[in-house]
Amino acid sequence: MITIPGVSPIIMWIGFLILIALFLILDLGIFNKKQHEVSVKEALTWTGIWIGMALIFNLFIYLEFGGTAGLQYLGGYLLEKSLSVDNIFVIFLIFASFKVEKRYQHKILFWGIIGAIILRGALILLGTALVDKFHWIFYIFGIFLVYSALMMIFKKDEDYDPHESWVVRCIHWIIPVARNHKDGRFFVKDKARLAVTILFVTLMVIEVTDVVFAFDSIPAIFGITTDPFIVFTSNIFAILGLRSLYFVIAKVHDMFVYLKYGLAFILAFIGLKMLLADFVNISLAISLGIVFLTLFVAVLASILFGKTQKRKKRTIANKRKTA
Repeated sequence: MITIPGVSPIIMWIGFLILIALFLILDLGIFNKKQHEVSVKEALTWTGIWIGMALIFNLFIYLEFGGTAGLQYLGGYLLEKSLSVDNIFVIFLIFASFKVEKRYQHKILFWGIIGAIILRGALILLGTALVDKFHWIFYIFGIFLVYSALMMIFKKDEDYDPHESWVVRCIHWIIPVARNHKDGRFFVKDKARLAVTILFVTLMVIEVTDVVFAFDSIPAIFGITTDPFIVFTSNIFAILGLRSLYFVIAKVHDMFVYLKYGLAFILAFIGLKMLLADFVNISLAISLGIVFLTLFVAVLASILFGKTQKRKKRTIANKRKTA
């Protein structure tokens, strides 16, 4: 693991966590204290701020630990950021399914990110321990990533119904769920009993969804680097910008029709890289170049040909309805 000379690794980790806690306190406690519907302009501003912070930290990694570490961080951040876009599409469906008002979505996403930091941190520590102890775990990760790529292509998001998930069933079994909520609360009194609101149910579904996506993204980043500090910091900075990025993508989510194919190709590429690592050496620079090029082509194809693809889908859907 990369370390600063003369500084304990524990101090380095604690310092990073304090920095992240400070960012989150400033975000929700000061700049977004009042619950409101986030505008596109505000979301774009905060997206730029989070990306800027991530790149400043990337510069720190580069200056402190060298070019290889800097490239590994950049690759991990880019990979996690791009995969988080697919997560955003699912979150959009969850909010729509539970009919969550836009003014409360920011709060749910904030607490969702807190939970994601804790859960992903645990998964990264577990993954690092497995990679250090068992070399063959790379083959498991590789097979899983190729499988995830195929599922991303053939599974339709429209088939996902949050109301049918085991999370919702468990919550209903454990505690009453109040349909009405006051001032965006997660817990209320309902007929003299403690109950959770639909906002809390939505939060739990998003948390579990993030864990599911983490099983794709964390093995993928191990294909770039196995350094736990780089894996964790790049992952967390990508997550921090997820909330503001959601409010941007939510406005134009129909535009990126080919992006999931690009993400699937990236997952498959990294999975095959893991499977063939003992036989074929693909440099970090080439890997990052392939990731950059794939994302560029996917976004460009969506912009140029996305409208035609959407019209075809609508035509097919209308034919099915009239059949």
